Amino acid sequence: MISASNLALAYGKRVIFKDVNIKFTPGNCYGLIGANGAGKSTFLKILAGESEPDKGQISVTPGERIAMLRQDQFAFDELTVSDTVIMGHKRLFEVMAEREAIYAKPDFSDADGIRSGELEAEFAEMNGYEAQTEAAVLLSGLGIPEELRHKKMKELEPGDKVRVLLAQALFGNPDILLLDEPTNHLDLKSVAWLEDFLFRFPNTVIVVSHDRHFLNQVCTHVADIDFGKITVYVGNYDFWYQASQLTLKQKQDENRKIADKADELKEFIQRFSSNASKAKQATSRKKLLEKLSVEDLPVSSRKYPFVVFKPERACGDIILEIKGLHKKVEGVEVLGGLDLVVNKGDKIAFVGGDSLSKTTLFQILAGELEPDAGSFRWGVTITNAYFPKDNSAYFDNDLNLIEWLCQFPPCDGESFARGFLGRMLFSGDEATKKTRVLSGGERVRCMLARMMLAGANALVLDEPTNHLDLESITALNNGLIAFPEVVLFASHDHQFVTTVANRIVEFTPAGIIDRVMTFEDYLENTEVARLRDQLYQGHGELKL
Repeated sequence: MISASNLALAYGKRVIFKDVNIKFTPGNCYGLIGANGAGKSTFLKILAGESEPDKGQISVTPGERIAMLRQDQFAFDELTVSDTVIMGHKRLFEVMAEREAIYAKPDFSDADGIRSGELEAEFAEMNGYEAQTEAAVLLSGLGIPEELRHKKMKELEPGDKVRVLLAQALFGNPDILLLDEPTNHLDLKSVAWLEDFLFRFPNTVIVVSHDRHFLNQVCTHVADIDFGKITVYVGNYDFWYQASQLTLKQKQDENRKIADKADELKEFIQRFSSNASKAKQATSRKKLLEKLSVEDLPVSSRKYPFVVFKPERACGDIILEIKGLHKKVEGVEVLGGLDLVVNKGDKIAFVGGDSLSKTTLFQILAGELEPDAGSFRWGVTITNAYFPKDNSAYFDNDLNLIEWLCQFPPCDGESFARGFLGRMLFSGDEATKKTRVLSGGERVRCMLARMMLAGANALVLDEPTNHLDLESITALNNGLIAFPEVVLFASHDHQFVTTVANRIVEFTPAGIIDRVMTFEDYLENTEVARLRDQLYQGHGELKL
């Protein structure tokens, strides 16, 4: 078990949390959530002993081992992949190294024999004889093929490095497992494997993630950092969301009733305080009024932007026709003769393949790239708005946010821009920030504001949830669900795809699979599964 007592942390005058008393018990998986900057990653580091709080202490049951997902991809560059995983159990790795050094000696002394016996006993107690096998199972489950396992970490791609570091954290059955964004760079098969691993994991897990589907699948509890404290809810993310919204509504309703009652009493007192026959009743109501008080609702660090796409006109019968679209990027064919017809009401999630295929298609549809062969045609009633995965070119200037937004019609002056930016959480001085200093999440919110201004009836979005916090993802998710026209998009967010898409187009090595159905139905459809097996033929797994 791991617990925090009277924990406090502040950055200057900004209080992150104070007087936190919390226990994390074995057998439970806690989803640690909060707005960007709420202190989630810092809290994990405090639990791991890597950062110090301003006040309070962390207690861990004696003898229990903490493992944490490392984010430093270069810390293990000179080690092999297998050794990097086993280093997740530091003491076991030390014993293995000392044991191997003794056995490598040409002159094996009596002292070496005694020491080797001690090491063998400790090695066996830590299940060292199964270490290589366990490491291989973890790496396999996370999609690291056997041919990479004896390479040095510096030879791996960044995405594979992250998978190895995740295997390192999971290795050796730690008593307390701390995971910060563990699903980054994982495909659907690896995420499903991790969900199953954590479901069966018998010890304590504390996980930070922006993946709502993942949190729903693995969490038994949610620990919410907000209002300067950490509150634990029993249940998964969806339960937390419903419970927190209900609590807030109840408090707002209670305050509204108190305010209405106060207004009623004030009106009576004003009308009858000078009336001798009613003076006693008026005095009585004054005493009641003095007892009434509207409680100030605590200020949440969690803020939801206002994301609503309003098309200026409905789509006509012809939306988009793509015929024989070909495109090579740096000599590699990423689109090989794509044929597709988009219909009214379609909300299409493009999945599978690599991200370059989807990005290239969207760039062609947005007019940013020319196809090598083939054609596409938007209908005459269609206006489209494009959200690119890489938005850096839009912010390579010295404009402030008001000036930046006013580049795009129908933005009409500073007052209009400030109102629009305020809904996207840029209020007051935030609206005059220079675009060059914006964070990734702030840039995404700006790009969404630009799309909302367009009044388009066809939205093309390439990984719009990247860099967003859970609140902004939820707002965007709801905005696209409510949008009445056409959406073409790609996203790594499972729940986002599941709740928005009504049609799935999957890129495979031998063509596309195109089905009008939800993503969950697509994953469970046996006919689709058989077709996918034929088209992939060992080439890979479905990726979002």
